[in-house]
Amino acid sequence: MRTLEFGWYLPTHGDTTAYGVAEAQVAGSPELCERVVRAAERAAFEYLLIPVGSTCWEAWISGAFMAARSSTIKPLIAARPGYINPVLMAKMISTFDQMSGGRICINLIAGQNESEVEAEGLRYAKEERYALMEEEVSILKALWTTHGPVKFEGKFHTLSGAVVRPRPLQQPFPKFYLGGGSRQAWEVSARHSDVHLFWGDLPERIARNIAEIRQLAKAHGRENAIGFGMRLQLICREDEGDAWEAADTLVRHATERQKQEMRTLYTRSEANQRVQQLAREYGDLLLPHLWTGITRVRPGAGIAVVGNPAQCAGTLQQFIDAGCHSFCLSGYLHDEEAERFGRLVRPILAANNRGRLAA
Repeated sequence: MRTLEFGWYLPTHGDTTAYGVAEAQVAGSPELCERVVRAAERAAFEYLLIPVGSTCWEAWISGAFMAARSSTIKPLIAARPGYINPVLMAKMISTFDQMSGGRICINLIAGQNESEVEAEGLRYAKEERYALMEEEVSILKALWTTHGPVKFEGKFHTLSGAVVRPRPLQQPFPKFYLGGGSRQAWEVSARHSDVHLFWGDLPERIARNIAEIRQLAKAHGRENAIGFGMRLQLICREDEGDAWEAADTLVRHATERQKQEMRTLYTRSEANQRVQQLAREYGDLLLPHLWTGITRVRPGAGIAVVGNPAQCAGTLQQFIDAGCHSFCLSGYLHDEEAERFGRLVRPILAANNRGRLAA
């Protein structure tokens, strides 16, 4: 069985305990980032998701600074198709890997919000972006593993003898993560990902999805190479009532504009549509401690594990039993929730999965 790994989230865009309440907002800042990174590293998180988007600070610069201010955690940084020339991207990643002592992993993102992607000058439709992503990842891997110059002729890129120095410190290259609910996302993961991250769903549905993606990966000889994980929120308190109060406070004052944006800006993202569908079909609770409330105010990881430490660990265990080994988590406030996970939840998971957590 695979070693269990846990990742945390760096809120470069800021933090909050209550959407829609000005006094509860924490502005993005270097100080906020450093607090979160320190807390995540103390809690033994293995990787750190650096977000992208118009409200986020630039991910590569943020990730590099945070790698320099930490010692063990690996920034998980997005390689978005069409944004950076793949030869330059290969050199950036391998340089980062060498400079950080082997502490980078790569997040493959095609883009959730079509209007944002278009506003930033990318004119490829989402289907084309996945095709471009597949081509660019193939180029990255070729540049890192081929002896001698790389020649490549594809639909989007032509290389006539490219060479990248340095090679990555991690061999043959850093790990690739991809989160997506579309068939195209699954096919790219089947061919290239080390970890496919699902957004919140029912454990039995996740088990079926794992089986299907493994079958896709089998066509590339990768059915045992690909792993699976969950992208979830966490709201843990020592008392269950306090956890539910924190969850309610988080969304209680959200503005109608915030709620409307969730309904209209992410209609091309199948993963986003799936979490919205779950909220409509099941209401607030998918399971006794799996809550859909954050879908009202936040795209992406809008489903949260809520409860006391035993209840949170028990819910995460259901996804472990379904076949997941990687958990990319986040919670509000991000430094405080990271500390609670490390102190209250991780020891329970370690006891219940002996030998599967890194020391």
